[in-house]
Amino acid sequence: MRDSESIPLKQNIHDYFKAEVQPHISEAWLNMESVKIGYEISFNKYFYRHKPLRSLAEVAQDILTLEKQADGLISEILGI
Repeated sequence: MRDSESIPLKQNIHDYFKAEVQPHISEAWLNMESVKIGYEISFNKYFYRHKPLRSLAEVAQDILTLEKQADGLISEILGI
């Protein structure tokens, strides 16, 4: 019956608990010995760089090239 919450750094833990947790779970309690204070950084939000997808024509050409390379490989492997 344990759960954790990510609380905004500038918000008081007790105020958050009273406003967001207790109204929904009246039996909930805080274990202040297990409280960890830190900050979570969303690396995708700050460091992700979008790379545009390849065009459909490029992908289709790659598939056709691979099919040509694979043509006859099964017969070589099986010795037919």
